[in-house]
Amino acid sequence: MSTENEGSAVPPAPGPHPAPPAPHPNPAVPPAPDYEPTAGRQPTASDAPIGSPDAAGQPGAPGPASGPGADAGQAGTWWSSDGGQQPGGPGAGQGGQGGPGGPWGTAPVPPTGPSERKPRGLVAALLAAVLVAGAIGGGIGFWAADREGDGSDTTTVSAYGNPKTESRAPGSVSSIANKTLPSVVTIEAQGNNGESGTGTGFVYDKQGHILTNNHVVASAADNGKLTATFSNGKRYTAQVVGRAQGYDVAVVKLKNAAGAKLNPLPLGNSDRVAVGDATVAIGAPFGLSGTVTTGIVSAKKRPVASSDGGGGNASYMSALQTDASINPGNSGGPLLNADGGVIGINSAIQSAGNGSGLGESQQSGSIGLGFAIPINQAKNVAEQLIKTGQPIYPVIEATVSTKDSTNGATIASNGTGGSPAVVPGGPADKAGLKSGDVITKLDDTTIDSGPTLISEIWTHQPGDKVTLTYKRGGKVSTADVTLGKRKGDS
Repeated sequence: MSTENEGSAVPPAPGPHPAPPAPHPNPAVPPAPDYEPTAGRQPTASDAPIGSPDAAGQPGAPGPASGPGADAGQAGTWWSSDGGQQPGGPGAGQGGQGGPGGPWGTAPVPPTGPSERKPRGLVAALLAAVLVAGAIGGGIGFWAADREGDGSDTTTVSAYGNPKTESRAPGSVSSIANKTLPSVVTIEAQGNNGESGTGTGFVYDKQGHILTNNHVVASAADNGKLTATFSNGKRYTAQVVGRAQGYDVAVVKLKNAAGAKLNPLPLGNSDRVAVGDATVAIGAPFGLSGTVTTGIVSAKKRPVASSDGGGGNASYMSALQTDASINPGNSGGPLLNADGGVIGINSAIQSAGNGSGLGESQQSGSIGLGFAIPINQAKNVAEQLIKTGQPIYPVIEATVSTKDSTNGATIASNGTGGSPAVVPGGPADKAGLKSGDVITKLDDTTIDSGPTLISEIWTHQPGDKVTLTYKRGGKVSTADVTLGKRKGDS
């Protein structure tokens, strides 16, 4: 404690004093007792609910990174809380949850003489000194000792919460979590080949449809086992209604929704999201169901190409980037705005290690680079899946290189299996595009690679007209293209 904040006592003037001793006419305030607020008591560590990681072992990764989050991959992999660092209890550190501004503490009982009554002025001064010491320590509270009662040295400590900190008003994170958690489910997928994983989903409608990522349920899509567990602990078996690997979106439905409280989450408008908007993410990172994290929208229209780590086709999204903590198991969970509306489906992360994404086996954790599928796109895909069981993709019917690039999306020399890169009679062919053309813009959006072009095309609908800017032989030209349609994953 800094001595400049402590009170100092003024000793009485020297000289004889009459007997019996009497209180000095102007008792000085003694120095404040040494005071070091103690940290709040740590909660007892208990085993956290541990589940298997995402079915692919890791969340999928952003563009330059591979793999959308994979809550669907590592066979037989389980995570244990043994050795995990337990969170500190209230007030476990300065600025912690114990109270605004720092840890809560208790003051020691001031020293007293043997059965000596203290003048009231002195007790008041002691109390003031302790309050000052408490403020210096950053704690909030008070203590009072009855020195004139039954002679006991009882000390009571009371702590009062900050009304702003304890706010449950609409719009607070606690209010959003309280309303949202009952509609968020933990999905467990078990494949016939032994693959298993844990992901997240949320109630889409009152018919029992659950919206999630494709990579969360992919391992159980072919006669596997799928369950959805609500925050109240009730578990239901589920089945896949439809899934879109390219979009990394899937819809599952509870087989027997009787008794389930199906409160669909309100959907926001991802087109109106602004960088800096507050976000709340809910999911089951590493199997820890009902985990709530917060952050902001870090960027919009971030091109992300990802896969589940299983060698399947990649997924592409023009993603919302957030710094809200997202880890393997968050995949498929809702990304919410400050009003509690869903603005995205958490799908992928960028990891700091060699792997990159929710689908990597190394199970990298969050470094503050999470990516979510915009809900406006996910809603369109979900409606297609519910109606037909298959996704529909807008296409230009031209094969582009998916290698990393900063110059644009180059139309390849050949398509799959030696077929023409530009399909004869397709949208790109009709617009005059050829192999070797480098597409640099789609409308006003800069295109720096093949994955970016695909991501942007897939934010549209078949039949939409777009303008492509491209380079050919050093000359820049534009072409108006009417997007075609492809049904199903190929």
